[in-house]
Amino acid sequence: MQNNHENHREDVVGRANVEDTPELLAYYDDLRQHEAGALWTVANKIEPWEPKSESVPVVWRYQDLRASVLRSLELVTPEKAGRRVIYMNNPGRQDVHAAVGWIYAGLQVMNPGETAAAHRHSASAIRFIMEGEGAYTVVDGHKMTLGRNDFVLTPNGTWHEHAVDASGTTCIWQDGLDIPLVNALEANFFEVHPDLSEPVTYPVDDMTSTWGNPGLTPASGAWTKGYSPMLKYEWEPTYEALCNYADATDGSPYDGVMMEYVNPSSNGPVMQTMGASMQLLRAGEHTQSHRHTGSFLYHVAKGSGYSIINNKRYDWSERDIFCVPSWAWHEHVNGSATQDACLFCLNDLPVMRALGLYKEEGLADNNGHQPVT
Repeated sequence: MQNNHENHREDVVGRANVEDTPELLAYYDDLRQHEAGALWTVANKIEPWEPKSESVPVVWRYQDLRASVLRSLELVTPEKAGRRVIYMNNPGRQDVHAAVGWIYAGLQVMNPGETAAAHRHSASAIRFIMEGEGAYTVVDGHKMTLGRNDFVLTPNGTWHEHAVDASGTTCIWQDGLDIPLVNALEANFFEVHPDLSEPVTYPVDDMTSTWGNPGLTPASGAWTKGYSPMLKYEWEPTYEALCNYADATDGSPYDGVMMEYVNPSSNGPVMQTMGASMQLLRAGEHTQSHRHTGSFLYHVAKGSGYSIINNKRYDWSERDIFCVPSWAWHEHVNGSATQDACLFCLNDLPVMRALGLYKEEGLADNNGHQPVT
């Protein structure tokens, strides 16, 4: 799984292979006095031969986190905490709060009758509903009711708030945001709504009714914003579409039966910085291994199994969250011989593709499978 040129890379002209001498060390000291440095001393670090992610593969097991998430209900209120969220931090990323790459993730919990104050920010966000009934989100006046495995957008710059009806149950959902990326670009703003809440100015679930019809878009009212007008993608039609697609195709050797959530007005990604997909692994399916630029954060929507990431096995079950860092070899296995498994994925592929940085390759050795070490 190595590049053919790796064995003699250090001999390539134009890369760092300079031996230090007393004169060079003194020269470097002099450069530091002027807030400067010699490129050849850091070239292999700042411009590596291939991507070397600081993130590491992790499985955040829901059965381990759930009790701690619920415990926060007793300790802090939404008013005090702002948002009652337990975030997931990649142990390889000590510089920022990120689950993988430049993607932040957390588990948010709310009791019936609670409301989180309306706010907006430069970061884009998604919600993936995990458990409970009665949750809803309001985005720029559009109220959306939320059910299990529904996928919801709160795009950058939009006013949004979250709540659970008094008649509902305790709700938990996954948050996913591009906060680390926006912060790295030094472009993040955050603002609390002056009234702490926003009025609902449209019929409930109007955007799904308008834009969520297969093969049809409204004839009037062109959508020109950079994010999807759908705002909410429901689980039932998503799963039905996957099953229908599975009946019609063999799928990808690397991803099984996978479909991307898209902006129905452009057929592009749901947001400009983050994309999402849902993939179905047939009973007993074992995909081949590949790697690509871009960071992937998976949420097990259905079933159980395991993934092999850089030669190590990571088991997962329903509601677990796991990550695949950029340029990491990975393959997935459905652990059931009778039931399918579904993986929701949040990724930064829109950024990779927009900047011309996306690259992918499959594993040619061992019939496309990694040895587990």
